[in-house]
Formats: sequence, C-alpha cells, structure tokens
Amino acid sequence: MIVRIYTGPDGESHFEEIEPPYEQTPRGERVFLDGATGIEFARLQPGYFSDWHHAPRKQYVFGIAGQIEIGIGDGTVRAFGPGDVLLAQDLTGRGHTMRVVGDEPRIHAAVPQRD
Repeated sequence: MIVRIYTGPDGESHFEEIEPPYEQTPRGERVFLDGATGIEFARLQPGYFSDWHHAPRKQYVFGIAGQIEIGIGDGTVRAFGPGDVLLAQDLTGRGHTMRVVGDEPRIHAAVPQRD
C-alpha cells in the first residue's frame, strides 16, 4: 500500500491509501515508475522537526530506517517507518509537519517525478 499526501480543495493536506498499479510480467507483478528524474537519499537526526511546509516536488519517499510522524491540518498524525512508501503530492496550501521520532536517524530515499 502507498500512502498519498495531497492538497484538497480546502487548501489542506490529506492522506489517501492507494493500491500500487501492478502489471503482470513474466517474472510476476511489478509496478513501473515512469518519469523518475533521479534519486535522493536523506538522513534526519532524532528530534528533527519541520513545521508547516509542502512537498518540494512530486516524489515517492521510501523509508529505509528510523521513524517519522507526518501531521496534517485536521490534526491527523501518521507514522512512517522502514518499508513504508509515501507519495508526496501536496505542492500547495498549508502542507504538513514532519518529526523524526525515536532514537535513530530517519533515512529515506526520495524519487522525484516529472510533471
């Protein structure tokens, strides 16, 4: 499952769970990400907090280590850990908050998408 964060008509960010669009191949089911423009790795230290902001670009974010919590305008907070996938598409509006929780750094890979 992929969790998508996007800007709604109210200008606030919202979460939505989406099923990856798997395609059948001779080697099993796969998802192809067209339009990827590279990959970026980030390491954020425990306690790091980013106040209200929106995604810098459309991107998939793949958790590798550590835990973050993302908060949206209605007060909902969701935790994301290793193996979780976030599709960040809230490019406008108030955006979201992000906090690294726990004792280990958060490491993730971001795969930007072309428009």
